[in-house]
Parts: sequence; C-alpha cells; structure tokens
Amino acid sequence: MSMIDTTTMSTPAISTEYLKLSVSERIQLVEDIWDSIAAEASETVELSQAQIDELHRRVAEHRADPSTAVPWEQVRSRLFSGKICRNGCLQILKKGDEL
Repeated sequence: MSMIDTTTMSTPAISTEYLKLSVSERIQLVEDIWDSIAAEASETVELSQAQIDELHRRVAEHRADPSTAVPWEQVRSRLFSGKICRNGCLQILKKGDEL
C-alpha cells in the first residue's frame, strides 16, 4: 500500500491527497488513523464520575432484563434509515418498536 507522508503537507493538501488512493488503501488509512487515536485516547481520555455512573447503570439495567436489548441488525437499520430526532439525535429504539 502506498502511504501518504502527511508530515510535510498543509491541511488543504491532506484533504484531497487521500483521494488518489484506492478504496482499499483509504480503508487501511482510516483504520490506521483510528488505531492511532485509540492508542492515544486510552492513555489520555478520562470519564467523568457521571459517565462512569451512567455506564454502571446501563450495565445493571441490561443484566436485570437482557431481553430489552436490541439486536445490532435493528440498530444498524435504524442508523442508516435516516430516522433521527428533530435535534439530530438517533431516535431511541426499544425492543418491539417499528423501524
């Protein structure tokens, strides 16, 4: 795969240079970028106590009633159907809701 040297590129050049790559090369580039972000973020991003509490609440809610979980296929369908709230958020999909 041919990699783009971004160390000497200005921002406008970066925004168009990737278009010269094949689709598979662009996918690899995105994966590489994501991996680099994930590696840095795991060391620098901290959750607030409220976020930690919310995660614990959600896990406890799921453990109490796992049947309320929505299969990924339904979530994915909802994401790509364009069904979003007026304020831009994804509408909450609960088990049994119509898509």
